[in-house]
Formats: sequence, structure tokens, C-alpha cells
Amino acid sequence: MRSFAALFLLVAFAAPAQASHFAEQPGSRLQFTTSVDGEEFTGRFETFDASIRFDPADLAGSRFEVRISLNSARTDNEERDEALLGPEFFDSVAKPEAKYVATKFVKLKDGRWRADGTLTLRGVTKPVPLVFSWTPGVQPILAGEAVVNRLDFGVGTGEWGDLELIPDRVVVKTRLVLAARPPPRMPEAEK
Repeated sequence: MRSFAALFLLVAFAAPAQASHFAEQPGSRLQFTTSVDGEEFTGRFETFDASIRFDPADLAGSRFEVRISLNSARTDNEERDEALLGPEFFDSVAKPEAKYVATKFVKLKDGRWRADGTLTLRGVTKPVPLVFSWTPGVQPILAGEAVVNRLDFGVGTGEWGDLELIPDRVVVKTRLVLAARPPPRMPEAEK
């Protein structure tokens, strides 16, 4: 009897848990690509917080929530970075955060998934689907791509609204290196 109990404890603590709650780890990145006057560039958000609940066997119970600090946008060009943070683009003083939330997921024929989520940016909320791959493991990797129409969110106003100068479509790519985290605590029932 003792050996069975010892074996059970060994298996229970040695086997990795099949967790479905994750948070981003170092090595994660959130990038955007666009162009100005025909010159393409890639920028990044250096600060964001991703709370991922994903299980390919339980799409109905899955959820993404990503909060992005807009004042962390960087393109390695000081003048452009200053403009991005200003009122004509991200308006990061008045609206410091963007948020992406997805609660509906579809498995695609090519083995990837689509998150049907919404992006809230500059006080505007619109649907933005994210197509992504999922690599399971001790540190799962979520790699995805979405297209954001910037003018839908009022990004690039005034002279910057000229589509010959800056295209409407901005490609956003994400690569999240994840680690399991405990599920959120449920409040204790009142006695």
C-alpha cells in the first residue's frame, strides 16, 4: 500500500500539469509594421500584459486579454516615436492603454486558430480577428498576426489621414512565450 501511495505522489508531482492559464514571459514581443511615404518600418510595444487562457480541446473556455501600454511604442526613430505618442496618432497621454479581448475561437483547416476578438484603442472598440499558431510545451508559444485598419480607431488624423502617405492597414504580429500560471482565485462563498 505504501509503495502505491509513493508512486502516486511521484507521478502527481513529476508530471507537468496540463495548464490552460498562461502569462507572457521574457522573449515575448508585440510588433507593428506600416510605412510612411513608401518607406516600410517595424515598431514594437515594449510594455504589455497578456493573460491567456487557451486549451485547443476547450475553445469555449478559452480567453485572451492583452493590455498594451501605448507610451511604450518604439520604432528606433526619435522623431517618429514622438509623433506616434502624440494626439494625432496614439494620444498616449489621454488614452494610455489599448486592450485586446477575445472569447471566441475557431480552428482553421491549416492547423492554426482564429481568435475573434475586439481591440479598444483611443476609446473606439472594433472587431479584429487574430490568426495564430499554438506550440504546446512547458513554455507554449502563441505566434499570431492581425490586420488593424488604423483610421477605424482615429490613428493618424489631420494630414496623416492621407492614405497615399500612410496606408490604412497596419500589420500587427505577436509572439508570446508563455508560462503556466495558477487560475484566478474564486471568491470564497459567504458563510
